[in-house]
Amino acid sequence: MHMMMRYSRSNRGFTLIEVLITFFIIAIGLLGLAGLQLTTLQSQLEAYQRAQAILLVEDMANRVRVNPAAAKNSTPAYTDGDEYGLLTSVACDPNTQTIAEYDLCDWNNILAGQSVSLGAANVGSINAARGCIENIVGPSGDGEVIVRVTVAWMGTAPTVAPDNTCGQGAYGDDDRFRRVLSINSVLADLTN
Repeated sequence: MHMMMRYSRSNRGFTLIEVLITFFIIAIGLLGLAGLQLTTLQSQLEAYQRAQAILLVEDMANRVRVNPAAAKNSTPAYTDGDEYGLLTSVACDPNTQTIAEYDLCDWNNILAGQSVSLGAANVGSINAARGCIENIVGPSGDGEVIVRVTVAWMGTAPTVAPDNTCGQGAYGDDDRFRRVLSINSVLADLTN
């Protein structure tokens, strides 16, 4: 007796089209995973830069708080319209400069990334860091002075353009890439 073997549809295996569809679905999943990885890396860089900006702002704000006489002067030593971090090589000498001049010079060098270099490039700071110091409230009747210390830098993705003008227009045509962090130092008159 001759038995005829029949294969049912369920025993045939995968066809080529089914294999291609499976590969296509897996490829889309992997592309989504790669996009998620890229977004995670950008977010980590943004968080790192913001943390560094906090340290830079706090550093200068503390220097101003330690030397309130220079900030409260009729022509405050810490109030300067220039943006710091633009000069890449500034010699600082605490023996020949006032405390405020040395603070500003040293802060400029830190913003410019001079503490770490790769070849001839300074890379020890956040991306295109700039610092601004402004006296936002002059000496009041009670001797109180408020000094705003700001750090601006270039972010990795556009967000909302900040209202603060530090570094405005310095990061290309789209100001939404600019990030800004400020701290106000209130210097009270404690002599009364």
